[in-house]
Amino acid sequence: MYRTDPTVDPAPCNGLTLTAAGLLVPETDLVGLAPGGAVGASRSVDIDVTAPADGTCPQAWQVGARLTPANGQTSGVVSLQDATYDTWVPVTGAQLTLPEPGVYELVADTQGGVIMVGSVSNAILQARLFDVTANAAVPLSTRSILLFAATPADGVTHTLHSNASAAALYQVAGPATIQVEALKHVDSGTTTAEAVWATNFRFKKVSD
Repeated sequence: MYRTDPTVDPAPCNGLTLTAAGLLVPETDLVGLAPGGAVGASRSVDIDVTAPADGTCPQAWQVGARLTPANGQTSGVVSLQDATYDTWVPVTGAQLTLPEPGVYELVADTQGGVIMVGSVSNAILQARLFDVTANAAVPLSTRSILLFAATPADGVTHTLHSNASAAALYQVAGPATIQVEALKHVDSGTTTAEAVWATNFRFKKVSD
C-alpha cells in the first residue's frame, strides 16, 4: 500500500500544518462576549470587538477598551429649624442610587447656616452620608460644617455660615441608595434658622 502526502500551500493564510501524524487543522473558539459593540453601558470598562470582513486574509480582529465609570449627581437642602438637636435629618433631594456592585467615590459638598441668639456654647452643624439600603452610615464620611465655641453674652444675634465636603470611598455588593444627612447640636444656649444645603452630591465608580 502506498501513501501519498498532500502538498500543503506555504502561504501565510493557510492554517493547515503537515505533521508525521497527518494534517493539523486549527480551531478558533471565541468564548465569552459576542463580537461587536460594547460590553455594557453599566461596566467600568467597555470592550469593543470588531471582526474582519469575510474572506480577509490574514484575519485581523480589532479589540479596544474605554473607561465608562458609572456616575451621577444631584443637590438638595433641608431646614433644621424644627428638628430635634442631635438627630440626623435627610437633606431633601440629596439622594442617589449606586447602580451596581463596586467601589465608589462619594462626595457631598455641603453648606450650613445658623443664627445664634445671645450666648451659645458649641453650636455645631454636621453632615454625613447614609446608606439607606443597608440602614447604616457610610464609614468615615461625617464632617463638621460649622463649629462655633461660644458667643459673647451681649444679647446680639450672630449669623454664621460655613461649608465642608462629606466624602468617602465606599464599596457596595449591589445597587444601593445613598443620601446626605444633617445634624444640629448645642451644648447650651439657643440657635435658630438652621439649614444645610448639599450644593453638589455626586458619585463615580472607581473599581469593580
